[in-house]
Amino acid sequence: MDSEVSRPGISLRALAPNAVTALALCTGLSGAWFALQGRWENAVAAIVVAGVLDAMDGRIARLLKGESRFGAELDSLSDVIAFGATPALVLYIWVMQDMPRFGWTISVFFVLCAALRLARFNARIDTQHQPHKSAGFNTGVPSPPGAGLALLPMLIWFETGAEWVRDYRIVAPWLLIVAALMISNVATFSWGSLKVRPSFRFLALAGVGLFGATLIAAPWVALIGASLVYVGLLPFSMVGYAKVKRARRAAITT
Repeated sequence: MDSEVSRPGISLRALAPNAVTALALCTGLSGAWFALQGRWENAVAAIVVAGVLDAMDGRIARLLKGESRFGAELDSLSDVIAFGATPALVLYIWVMQDMPRFGWTISVFFVLCAALRLARFNARIDTQHQPHKSAGFNTGVPSPPGAGLALLPMLIWFETGAEWVRDYRIVAPWLLIVAALMISNVATFSWGSLKVRPSFRFLALAGVGLFGATLIAAPWVALIGASLVYVGLLPFSMVGYAKVKRARRAAITT
């Protein structure tokens, strides 16, 4: 009889994805610690690792059927810290503190936009009518890619050593643009909206392999390339979503 009574507590199945999320938060925030020591490459690497962990936690939750509202809230808090506050702090310590008067203001604005984006996402979790999501698109640039784009000037500096890119007159406008993209209503590609034609399947696999090899041999080149490709895809994502909207309207009118 006692064996039929369920034991109280949280199963490891539900705890595992939350543990990965917590690890992403701590790893991402460690980027600020590295920046305080002037260890810039380690700072960026910590944020990149946090991005990998962030990509894993949701998939682990779905695989283990451990999804929960608590996990969704924790994931958003982790994203604000790892991909909002940390990149802003790293860039502030790197160059934005040299900007007269508005260096800290712009850095805080970036964090605010990351928080607003995630608050918007949480507010829409239970909303049935989400045109972008139902079509497989994101609304605005997600926080992890946003952090990667924000750090693009630093990546270029790592690879080329060009001092012109380490200038608040370059970094500040770029940071504002990325912050605006995060809270915008621009439709951006998600994994679900990216489709590969069968004829390009092997080419796509070769491209992934090339990226992996480059990431090992020349990580900054790979990350710069990934950032530039993401930016280049933004116009195509807007055009793609516009086609979906037209198709839906045509289906309604017929």
